[in-house]
Amino acid sequence: MDWGAVGLTLKLAALTTLTLAVIGLPLAYWLATTRRAWRPIVDAAVAVPLLLPPTVLGFYFLMATGPETFVGRLWARLFDSTIPFSFSGVLLASVLYNLPFAVRPFTSGFAAVDRRLIEAARCLGASAPRTFTAVVLPLSWPAVLTGLVLAFAHTVGEFGVVLMVGGNIPGVSRTIALSIYDDVQALDYAGANEASAVLLMFAVAVLAFTYSLQRKGLPL
Repeated sequence: MDWGAVGLTLKLAALTTLTLAVIGLPLAYWLATTRRAWRPIVDAAVAVPLLLPPTVLGFYFLMATGPETFVGRLWARLFDSTIPFSFSGVLLASVLYNLPFAVRPFTSGFAAVDRRLIEAARCLGASAPRTFTAVVLPLSWPAVLTGLVLAFAHTVGEFGVVLMVGGNIPGVSRTIALSIYDDVQALDYAGANEASAVLLMFAVAVLAFTYSLQRKGLPL
Protein backbone atom coordinates (compact mmCIF):
# COMPACT_ATOMS: atom_id res chain seq x y z
CA MET A 1 0.00 0.00 0.00
CA ASP A 2 1.36 3.40 -1.02
CA TRP A 3 0.55 5.39 2.12
CA GLY A 4 1.85 8.59 0.57
CA ALA A 5 -0.76 8.23 -2.16
CA VAL A 6 -3.42 7.44 0.46
CA GLY A 7 -2.57 10.57 2.43
CA LEU A 8 -2.60 12.74 -0.70
CA THR A 9 -5.95 11.25 -1.74
CA LEU A 10 -7.53 12.00 1.63
CA LYS A 11 -6.12 15.53 1.57
CA LEU A 12 -7.51 16.11 -1.93
CA ALA A 13 -10.90 14.67 -0.99
CA ALA A 14 -11.15 16.74 2.19
CA LEU A 15 -10.21 20.02 0.48
CA THR A 16 -12.50 19.30 -2.46
CA THR A 17 -15.42 18.61 -0.13
CA LEU A 18 -14.73 21.74 1.91
CA THR A 19 -14.55 23.89 -1.22
CA LEU A 20 -17.76 22.39 -2.58
CA ALA A 21 -19.51 23.15 0.71
CA VAL A 22 -18.49 26.80 0.45
CA ILE A 23 -19.48 27.33 -3.19
CA GLY A 24 -22.03 24.55 -3.63
CA LEU A 25 -24.47 25.41 -0.84
CA PRO A 26 -25.30 28.95 -2.03
CA LEU A 27 -25.37 27.80 -5.67
CA ALA A 28 -27.74 24.94 -4.83
CA TYR A 29 -30.00 27.22 -2.80
CA TRP A 30 -30.19 29.63 -5.70
CA LEU A 31 -31.05 26.77 -8.08
CA ALA A 32 -33.72 25.51 -5.69
CA THR A 33 -35.43 28.88 -5.19
CA THR A 34 -34.85 31.05 -8.25
CA ARG A 35 -37.40 31.60 -10.98
CA ARG A 36 -34.94 33.11 -13.43
CA ALA A 37 -35.45 32.07 -17.03
CA TRP A 38 -31.80 31.08 -17.38
CA ARG A 39 -31.84 28.71 -14.41
CA PRO A 40 -31.90 25.61 -16.70
CA ILE A 41 -28.71 26.82 -18.36
CA VAL A 42 -26.91 27.05 -15.01
CA ASP A 43 -28.37 23.70 -13.97
CA ALA A 44 -27.11 22.10 -17.18
CA ALA A 45 -23.66 23.65 -16.77
CA VAL A 46 -23.41 22.17 -13.27
CA ALA A 47 -24.44 18.73 -14.55
CA VAL A 48 -22.08 18.64 -17.56
CA PRO A 49 -19.31 16.71 -15.70
CA LEU A 50 -21.79 13.84 -15.24
CA LEU A 51 -21.85 13.28 -19.01
CA LEU A 52 -18.37 14.26 -20.16
CA PRO A 53 -15.56 11.69 -20.02
CA PRO A 54 -13.00 12.77 -17.40
CA THR A 55 -10.33 12.99 -20.09
CA VAL A 56 -12.40 15.52 -22.05
CA LEU A 57 -12.99 17.63 -18.97
CA GLY A 58 -9.30 17.40 -18.07
CA PHE A 59 -8.25 18.36 -21.60
CA TYR A 60 -10.39 21.51 -21.67
CA PHE A 61 -9.27 22.38 -18.16
CA LEU A 62 -5.64 22.21 -19.34
CA MET A 63 -6.45 24.33 -22.38
CA ALA A 64 -8.10 26.96 -20.18
CA THR A 65 -5.42 27.12 -17.48
CA GLY A 66 -2.15 26.53 -19.33
CA PRO A 67 0.80 28.88 -18.75
CA GLU A 68 0.07 30.83 -21.96
CA THR A 69 -3.59 31.50 -21.13
CA PHE A 70 -4.93 34.52 -19.26
CA VAL A 71 -5.83 32.37 -16.27
CA GLY A 72 -2.44 30.69 -16.29
CA ARG A 73 -0.54 33.99 -16.48
CA LEU A 74 -2.64 35.51 -13.71
CA TRP A 75 -2.11 32.46 -11.51
CA ALA A 76 1.65 32.56 -12.10
CA ARG A 77 1.75 36.25 -11.21
CA LEU A 78 -0.20 35.71 -7.99
CA PHE A 79 1.26 32.41 -6.78
CA ASP A 80 4.49 32.00 -8.79
CA SER A 81 3.44 28.55 -9.99
CA THR A 82 1.47 26.83 -12.71
CA ILE A 83 -1.96 25.24 -12.49
CA PRO A 84 -1.31 22.11 -14.59
CA PHE A 85 0.78 19.39 -12.94
CA SER A 86 0.39 20.85 -9.45
CA PHE A 87 -1.70 19.93 -6.44
CA SER A 88 -3.58 23.23 -6.74
CA GLY A 89 -4.50 22.41 -10.32
CA VAL A 90 -5.69 18.94 -9.36
CA LEU A 91 -7.79 20.46 -6.58
CA LEU A 92 -9.41 22.99 -8.93
CA ALA A 93 -10.17 20.30 -11.50
CA SER A 94 -11.51 18.02 -8.77
CA VAL A 95 -13.89 20.72 -7.54
CA LEU A 96 -15.16 21.26 -11.07
CA TYR A 97 -15.55 17.54 -11.73
CA ASN A 98 -17.34 16.83 -8.44
CA LEU A 99 -19.61 19.88 -8.49
CA PRO A 100 -22.77 17.99 -9.57
CA PHE A 101 -22.23 15.24 -7.00
CA ALA A 102 -22.60 17.84 -4.26
CA VAL A 103 -24.91 20.43 -5.81
CA ARG A 104 -27.62 18.06 -7.05
CA PRO A 105 -28.33 16.49 -3.61
CA PHE A 106 -28.10 19.96 -2.02
CA THR A 107 -30.65 21.31 -4.51
CA SER A 108 -33.04 18.40 -3.98
CA GLY A 109 -32.97 18.91 -0.23
CA PHE A 110 -33.47 22.68 -0.41
CA ALA A 111 -36.33 22.32 -2.92
CA ALA A 112 -38.11 19.92 -0.54
CA VAL A 113 -38.25 22.49 2.29
CA ASP A 114 -41.75 23.90 2.74
CA ARG A 115 -41.74 27.40 1.25
CA ARG A 116 -44.27 28.54 3.85
CA LEU A 117 -41.68 28.04 6.60
CA ILE A 118 -39.18 30.17 4.71
CA GLU A 119 -41.77 32.89 4.10
CA ALA A 120 -42.80 32.81 7.76
CA ALA A 121 -39.20 33.31 8.86
CA ARG A 122 -38.79 36.25 6.51
CA CYS A 123 -42.08 37.77 7.71
CA LEU A 124 -40.78 37.55 11.29
CA GLY A 125 -37.81 39.68 10.29
CA ALA A 126 -35.13 37.06 9.70
CA SER A 127 -32.61 37.99 7.04
CA ALA A 128 -31.98 35.71 4.07
CA PRO A 129 -28.73 34.30 5.56
CA ARG A 130 -30.42 33.83 8.94
CA THR A 131 -33.35 32.03 7.32
CA PHE A 132 -30.96 29.79 5.44
CA THR A 133 -28.94 28.79 8.50
CA ALA A 134 -31.83 28.56 10.98
CA VAL A 135 -34.57 27.07 8.81
CA VAL A 136 -33.36 25.65 5.50
CA LEU A 137 -30.17 23.89 6.59
CA PRO A 138 -31.65 22.11 9.64
CA LEU A 139 -34.55 20.82 7.55
CA SER A 140 -32.36 19.61 4.68
CA TRP A 141 -29.35 18.26 6.56
CA PRO A 142 -29.66 14.71 5.09
CA ALA A 143 -29.34 16.16 1.58
CA VAL A 144 -26.38 18.30 2.55
CA LEU A 145 -24.67 15.39 4.27
CA THR A 146 -25.33 13.13 1.28
CA GLY A 147 -23.81 15.65 -1.12
CA LEU A 148 -20.71 16.06 1.00
CA VAL A 149 -20.25 12.30 1.43
CA LEU A 150 -20.73 11.64 -2.29
CA ALA A 151 -18.27 14.38 -3.22
CA PHE A 152 -15.67 13.05 -0.80
CA ALA A 153 -16.11 9.45 -1.95
CA HIS A 154 -16.07 10.33 -5.63
CA THR A 155 -12.87 12.32 -5.17
CA VAL A 156 -11.21 9.35 -3.50
CA GLY A 157 -11.81 7.26 -6.62
CA GLU A 158 -10.85 9.89 -9.22
CA PHE A 159 -8.52 8.78 -11.98
CA GLY A 160 -8.97 10.42 -15.38
CA VAL A 161 -9.12 14.06 -14.32
CA VAL A 162 -6.24 13.69 -11.88
CA LEU A 163 -4.06 11.99 -14.49
CA MET A 164 -4.85 14.56 -17.19
CA VAL A 165 -4.36 17.65 -15.03
CA GLY A 166 -1.77 16.54 -12.50
CA GLY A 167 0.12 13.77 -14.22
CA ASN A 168 1.36 11.08 -11.89
CA ILE A 169 3.84 12.90 -9.68
CA PRO A 170 4.56 11.30 -6.27
CA GLY A 171 3.69 13.65 -3.42
CA VAL A 172 1.98 16.08 -5.80
CA SER A 173 -0.71 14.31 -7.79
CA ARG A 174 -0.25 10.57 -7.30
CA THR A 175 -3.49 9.43 -5.70
CA ILE A 176 -4.48 5.93 -4.64
CA ALA A 177 -6.23 5.30 -7.98
CA LEU A 178 -3.04 6.18 -9.85
CA SER A 179 -1.07 4.02 -7.43
CA ILE A 180 -3.26 1.05 -8.35
CA TYR A 181 -2.70 1.79 -12.04
CA ASP A 182 1.05 1.87 -11.49
CA ASP A 183 0.95 -1.43 -9.58
CA VAL A 184 -0.89 -3.11 -12.45
CA GLN A 185 1.55 -1.67 -14.98
CA ALA A 186 4.40 -3.08 -12.88
CA LEU A 187 2.60 -6.45 -12.62
CA ASP A 188 2.37 -6.00 -8.85
CA TYR A 189 -1.08 -7.53 -8.62
CA ALA A 190 -0.83 -8.13 -4.87
CA GLY A 191 -0.29 -4.42 -4.23
CA ALA A 192 -3.05 -3.47 -6.65
CA ASN A 193 -5.42 -5.94 -5.04
CA GLU A 194 -4.73 -4.60 -1.54
CA ALA A 195 -5.44 -1.00 -2.51
CA SER A 196 -8.42 -1.98 -4.64
CA ALA A 197 -9.95 -3.93 -1.76
CA VAL A 198 -9.70 -0.85 0.46
CA LEU A 199 -11.45 1.27 -2.16
CA LEU A 200 -14.12 -1.39 -2.65
CA MET A 201 -14.93 -1.54 1.06
CA PHE A 202 -14.97 2.24 1.19
CA ALA A 203 -17.39 2.41 -1.75
CA VAL A 204 -19.74 -0.14 -0.17
CA ALA A 205 -19.73 1.78 3.11
CA VAL A 206 -20.51 5.06 1.34
CA LEU A 207 -23.36 3.50 -0.65
CA ALA A 208 -24.83 1.91 2.47
CA PHE A 209 -24.71 5.28 4.21
CA THR A 210 -26.32 7.20 1.35
CA TYR A 211 -29.05 4.59 0.90
CA SER A 212 -29.82 4.82 4.61
CA LEU A 213 -30.39 8.53 4.11
CA GLN A 214 -32.57 7.78 1.08
CA ARG A 215 -34.81 5.65 3.31
CA LYS A 216 -35.49 8.82 5.30
CA GLY A 217 -37.20 10.17 2.18
CA LEU A 218 -34.25 11.96 0.62
CA PRO A 219 -33.96 11.72 -3.19
CA LEU A 220 -30.39 11.16 -4.31
